[in-house]
Amino acid sequence: MEFEAIAQSLAEAGRFLASQGWAPATSGNYSARLADGSVAITVSGRDKGQLTPADIMVVDLQGQPLSSGKRSSAETLLHTSLYQAYPEVGAVLHTHSVNCVSLSRWLLARGQNSLVLTNYELLKALPGITTHDGEVAIPLVANSQDMVSLSEVVLARLRVVPLPVGYLIAGHGLYSWGATLPQARMATEALEVLVSCALQEILLSQR
Repeated sequence: MEFEAIAQSLAEAGRFLASQGWAPATSGNYSARLADGSVAITVSGRDKGQLTPADIMVVDLQGQPLSSGKRSSAETLLHTSLYQAYPEVGAVLHTHSVNCVSLSRWLLARGQNSLVLTNYELLKALPGITTHDGEVAIPLVANSQDMVSLSEVVLARLRVVPLPVGYLIAGHGLYSWGATLPQARMATEALEVLVSCALQEILLSQR
């Protein structure tokens, strides 16, 4: 029964994220940790706006499929590596919004390795943040098709960030998470909006 409930919740979260324009075509992938240590994750190549529980499968913490006849995303290791490194992480959501993709490319081209967010009231939607005037650093890494190498780079960057809540892959999108799926969904929505605010500030400053 646990898998069925999680699969339903992942499908609902995926449809919501797609409805916001944050998962065009078949982009994005979503997962949640199961009680036995395995991971429920979206099947590769599915339209996230039409997700159903049948589009969710199970993999182990090494990313190997435990559901027969189904294939998870090539980026599965980016999910499972987070679950291995952070026992408190219960769900991971990956979006491909226009603003995250474009701003991440812009920042990397200028030699920046993180997006620093401060003085936004919405920061308080993130776990552990109680005031608008602190700083939240969202690490930025270059894209790669080598998932082993990319996951190692990501984890190295996250280790030096207090209370990491997400990261950006340049030209690719946002990974964010939470202790539960509702918390991951809230963090993802908040970060998508905060990235959009940061991009708007850059655009306005250049007028």
